[in-house]
Amino acid sequence: MKGLTRELAEFVSNPNFGTIPPRAVEIVQSGFIDTISTMIAGRNEPVVGIIRKFLENRGDSLKESSILGSSIKRSSVDAALINGTAAHALDFDDVSLGGHPSTVLVPAAMAEGEALNRSGEDVFIAYLVGYEVWADLFERETDQYHIKGWHPTAVRGTIAAAATSAYLHRLNPDQCQQALALAASFSSGLVANFGTMTKPLHAGRAAACGLEAVRLACAGLTASPDAIEHHSGFLSAFSPNGNVDLSPGKQRLGDSLKILTYGLSIKKYPTCYATHRVIDAVLDLAKVNSIDVNDVKRISAQIGTVQASMLRNHSPTTGLEAKFSLEFSIASALHAGRVGLSELSDAFVSEPMIRKLMTQVDIETVNGSCPIEPIFSMNDRVSIHMTDGRKLDSGDVRFARGNAMLPLAQSDLKTKFIGCTEELGVGSEHLWNRLSNLRTLPKVSQIY
Repeated sequence: MKGLTRELAEFVSNPNFGTIPPRAVEIVQSGFIDTISTMIAGRNEPVVGIIRKFLENRGDSLKESSILGSSIKRSSVDAALINGTAAHALDFDDVSLGGHPSTVLVPAAMAEGEALNRSGEDVFIAYLVGYEVWADLFERETDQYHIKGWHPTAVRGTIAAAATSAYLHRLNPDQCQQALALAASFSSGLVANFGTMTKPLHAGRAAACGLEAVRLACAGLTASPDAIEHHSGFLSAFSPNGNVDLSPGKQRLGDSLKILTYGLSIKKYPTCYATHRVIDAVLDLAKVNSIDVNDVKRISAQIGTVQASMLRNHSPTTGLEAKFSLEFSIASALHAGRVGLSELSDAFVSEPMIRKLMTQVDIETVNGSCPIEPIFSMNDRVSIHMTDGRKLDSGDVRFARGNAMLPLAQSDLKTKFIGCTEELGVGSEHLWNRLSNLRTLPKVSQIY
């Protein structure tokens, strides 16, 4: 019987999507738009500078793909590494499938597409191929990688990036099977490194390793044909409790697009997505009740256990650590009335009122999970206790604004895009227009 690795390989080699529904087109385009914007916004982050310097010292004469939308070019693998790291550096990129799909798939597709002189349509389809493979792997696991310490973006993203690259290389099923099996051994990334420079590096490495797996497969490097479904393979090795489906699919991939089911959730705040429902709740309570932070006695937040496991920094001292602190997100929302890029600085984290408010936050975890986003509880909830005895209750918060189930308006997506790319000046509007018409471009390199 045909195994799962083979089934995925045959899909990647010939996805045969047919006519792509308009909604799916909108979702993929939003993934490119949002990821390019966060990539540009994050390109001057220290982690990106370190990676660029490291690669420069290593040396590479290939000039295949653009770095951060500039005239500078490096090998497609290096471009994917740098651009993927930059796109995830601010933790402002989109969310779905238990991770951050676009921050891996867009850099991989763009770098490889430019190196191979592919069209915008080719790159668009390559992204969709990677997303569908990622979604298939996601659906096979009932437990959450985060609980065991695995970062899904780095783990599933590596195989998805290989699928994206393999499609652009026009590999046959045998070659695709080798590439996906290789990528399975390249997959890794630890939740313990959240709140450090290593976390965004996970995304860059996933994109780059996916490309490397394809190039090695093309060169003849072999791997096990059942590396994904074997009892000692990818799915079993990463499964927290062994509750994983290793069988081939009952329906051919691509016949029913999973991107229409899961979509993409666009972030409004540059913090871990596990904080976003609570931030929305706090901002709403503050707006309706005109809260004076000096009158706040205590804040109670109710979130899921998996969310809490990611928000490991209860008393952050740096902006980077604060991205993974629910206490900080609540304090910033109350004190500044926002949680934006300007608040994610070491100086703001050290402000006396922020330090005080963080000590007033109590976090309660609840069991149960959302059937659509299993890493989340069904609802989050916030109660703010005031010194005058009032208790301000948000009620249950089901989805964060920008979630795939509560999507941003196109105008809001553009506002975020312009805010992230404003340093480009008039070029920001030009880039928006190009990305909005990605599928019409004869060459993906024309985006820049």
